[in-house]
Amino acid sequence: MKSKLKTAGVFIAALAIVCGGFAYYANNRSPDENNVYAEETQNTVSDSSSPKVLSLRIDDPIMKVNGTDTEIDPGNGTTPVIVSGRTLVPIRAIIENMGGTVEWNGEARESVLTYGEDVIRLTIDSQTAYLNDTASTLDTAPTIINGRTMLPIRFIAEGFGFDVDWDREERTITISEKAAAENDGQNNTETPKNAPVVYMTKDITPEALVEIYDKLNFNAEGNVAVKMSTGEPPASNYLRPELIGSLVKKVDGTIVECNTAYGGSRASAAAHWQVIKDHGLDTITEKGADIMDEEDSMEIPAPRGTTIDKDYVGSHLANYDCLISLAHFKGHAMAGYGGAIKNMSIGVASSKGKAWIHSGGTSTTDVWGGEQDKFLEAMGDATSGVVDYFDGKVVYINVMNRLSVDCDCDGNPAEPDMHDIGILASTDPVALDQACLDLIYEQKDGDGASLVERIESRNGLHTLEHAEEIGLGSREYQLVSID
Repeated sequence: MKSKLKTAGVFIAALAIVCGGFAYYANNRSPDENNVYAEETQNTVSDSSSPKVLSLRIDDPIMKVNGTDTEIDPGNGTTPVIVSGRTLVPIRAIIENMGGTVEWNGEARESVLTYGEDVIRLTIDSQTAYLNDTASTLDTAPTIINGRTMLPIRFIAEGFGFDVDWDREERTITISEKAAAENDGQNNTETPKNAPVVYMTKDITPEALVEIYDKLNFNAEGNVAVKMSTGEPPASNYLRPELIGSLVKKVDGTIVECNTAYGGSRASAAAHWQVIKDHGLDTITEKGADIMDEEDSMEIPAPRGTTIDKDYVGSHLANYDCLISLAHFKGHAMAGYGGAIKNMSIGVASSKGKAWIHSGGTSTTDVWGGEQDKFLEAMGDATSGVVDYFDGKVVYINVMNRLSVDCDCDGNPAEPDMHDIGILASTDPVALDQACLDLIYEQKDGDGASLVERIESRNGLHTLEHAEEIGLGSREYQLVSID
């Protein structure tokens, strides 16, 4: 397996940051002036060898650097703000006070951040970012608003190893250099320090589900879609309302699903609604449930895809502002396994889209007979389309219980051969599914043998290989227990 199980103590908050004005000024300078500006920023490096701790408060133009009050954006009164659920702070003040440098390439519209031996490059309107020449995909592309360049703090924090903490009650962001140094001593060198975090708890309870969701620091604002399988009757292993109800209520979410393309009790909206009611999934919140393709399909682009470059999803997807993928991790008769990526691709796809994905982009009516690897690749492509559609406002939770070799689309699944494992969550769907698979493979010579055989007989690992290749996420990760 490519990944190893790892534990890290660094808590990475999913925020976004504004590069303090350098883009605006660089865009209005001559090339020579831009060069002078680059030299100035390169020379602004702290002489102090002590670890730095920065604290910034929403709507406050003053930050604390190792306890000392310092103006964030001298003379301009810039303050951290919350816009569309994202916390924005001036990056130049942070990087330079941490002892790094910031450069702006006006011609390429590129921000270059340097800290120690690490270099991060981000380009306006591009979701592709580079850490030391290694490409990664951002959940939100950098953009310029009112002369400020908006950049993703999670990627930068992970890349530079900063510890970032968000105090909701105090509305304060704390960025620590010291925690990064401590973490370097704990990590196995096989795991890159910018690897995404996957949280885990062995406690499969409503309280634990809420707790692990909270660790993701996700701003579930507006209309929140909670994507899960509604389960094929009479005896599938779908996630029960008793387990998920507290989380769905917390985010005031709507449980969303689409009709099947293979027949069964959920192939038509009328029959599917009966299943939803029978399974108690329509009354958890006042918003109830939604069959997203009850009226029609909607085409969305999947520009990162290589097998399919578009996806067909339920038209009601347009009604939602963000999405929580709540997947039951288990085996699958065709994909080998089902987790976050399957939930985001086949699960969000309309009946038409399911045929499109299964056929590897050759048919919108025939689910059967497609090339296996193309089907697996199309799932990754389709997931990237959904993630891009929501501009990265998606988080992922996998519940590892009732680990049958069969999917929740099977009304009479095989009894599980292995014990329940826990709940895992991440902002990276590839890292999350990889972590779940690694936990299964740890028991490949014991209880997990039948599930491993199902995965390998369908070449299921290829889904993650391809998803990583198109920049959907990373197969390397840090596993952090919250128990």
